[in-house]
Amino acid sequence: MKLLFLFSLCVLTVTNAQNTLQLETGQKSPNATLDSLSWIEGHWRGTAFGGITEEIWSPPLGGSMMFVFKLVNDNQVSFYEIGHIRQLENTLILQLKHFHGDLKGWETKDETVDFRLIKIEDGKAFFEGFTFEKVAKDELNVYVLIEEKEVKFNYKRFKN
Repeated sequence: MKLLFLFSLCVLTVTNAQNTLQLETGQKSPNATLDSLSWIEGHWRGTAFGGITEEIWSPPLGGSMMFVFKLVNDNQVSFYEIGHIRQLENTLILQLKHFHGDLKGWETKDETVDFRLIKIEDGKAFFEGFTFEKVAKDELNVYVLIEEKEVKFNYKRFKN
């Protein structure tokens, strides 16, 4: 809920929900492996919510790809996310937790925000309300459904 409040205070790039999907009632996630998402790996930067966004994704290892996300406004961290895409039986699930800039958690200790896999296509991975799109080798779009509105994050590969 705190995340939704933060989003309502910021300027959003909003589109109709054309790039995010939801599982149908009774629909199960398809078989998939982490190797099919290895193109997400990397250090990515963009702008959203009036600030700088950054995501760092590890390669597949130990049954997961871990990531961290950071939003910086006015040279201060607004919030972080930490999470992973993990192998769960024969499919994948995206799970994350939110933290304030001082690392105090938003969710309860054992709670995660979960996005089940819907499908993987060439250069696209659809989780419930969360889509990754490979635009080019060094460009990635992430679409997130927030309060029934789709928010687009455009990232470029960050090179030191």
